[in-house]
Amino acid sequence: MPIEITNPAVGRAAAPAALTGFYAGLPVFDSFEHLTDPSIYTPLPAGWLIGTSDIVRSTAAIEAGRYKVVNTAAAAVIVAVANALKNNDFPFVFGGDGAGFALPPELHDLAAEALAEVATWVRDEFDLDLRVALVSIDTLRERGFDVQVARFAPSTHVSYAMFTGGGLAYAERQMKAGEFAVPPAPVGARPDLNGLSCRFEEIRAENGLILSLIAIPASPEVDLATFNAVVADILRLAERGHGGSRPIPEGGPSLAAPFKGYGIERKALQKPGLAGALGLAARRLVSYAIFALNRPVGNFDPTRYRQQLVDNTDFRKFDDGLRMTLDCTPALADALERRLAEAERKGIVRFGLHRQEAALMTCFVPSATRSDHIHFVDGAMGGYAMAARALKPQD
Repeated sequence: MPIEITNPAVGRAAAPAALTGFYAGLPVFDSFEHLTDPSIYTPLPAGWLIGTSDIVRSTAAIEAGRYKVVNTAAAAVIVAVANALKNNDFPFVFGGDGAGFALPPELHDLAAEALAEVATWVRDEFDLDLRVALVSIDTLRERGFDVQVARFAPSTHVSYAMFTGGGLAYAERQMKAGEFAVPPAPVGARPDLNGLSCRFEEIRAENGLILSLIAIPASPEVDLATFNAVVADILRLAERGHGGSRPIPEGGPSLAAPFKGYGIERKALQKPGLAGALGLAARRLVSYAIFALNRPVGNFDPTRYRQQLVDNTDFRKFDDGLRMTLDCTPALADALERRLAEAERKGIVRFGLHRQEAALMTCFVPSATRSDHIHFVDGAMGGYAMAARALKPQD
């Protein structure tokens, strides 16, 4: 996490009018249980664009121990777009081995360039194939799908987009089939990934295990109210306090050694020469010392930052289905699986679960002195990607 002693207001430019007029104007909800209420979602305006990405053969990469690289590549799409927008809010979702977002049509070139550059960067630096695609909401609606969005605020500092309507899931399926593809940028192209890092250790489960959970409608014909009722049951089970919690401990995760993960963060430098590498090393040493001493330096307070980190963490989401990463007991994991299996037998859901010993965090910190740093959580041994592989197949 880069330590920058700056004015918190620095780094934001005027947002495009379409973002301030639509997304910034959406009401913000702070109760996750409300995310199954269709009335809180608003259709994207005509012409808006849906961007999607996905690591090809992510399961093989994860089984080879590269789950941190997979998460970094997925988060890079969000970070590249955010930096191109000068950190103005836009709707996005992190899926572990991929990401999705929406932007107004006047930002088509910005979106396409960010996707193309990240695809090239992932290929050149990690030897992975990142599929990227861009499609208009108009095309999705012509095919019978929609994209509607709501804003959920886990804290007063940040909000995350939630999606429904089936359009995002459809766009991802078609991307995997080769449609809507954005070709990679030329060799050597690099996106602006300033702020992409994670300098914290894997987060060991405190309640027994880390559970990655995905539940989606069994088919497009499933009644949305019936599916949402199952999701509501899952949320009630998960949040009663009987053996389950967010996967981030109070006080935040433990800081990793100064140079653990240095290689991945160095690959994100826009100017990866010797000077950049030495500068990154110096910043990591300084940030480690500040956290170890736990004393404020200038405008940065490590205790306040850790609390904001806990509050801001994105560990549950709704994007045409439910995704959650929980620290829970084996008994709670069994109860969740039984409820989902019951719904699957009735033809309501398809689901996947993956149990592991720890969670993994990937961070986007444009400036450590601002409170709107965001943190994506996934299981540390495959997480959402492995849960997706375990989705019960359709008949």
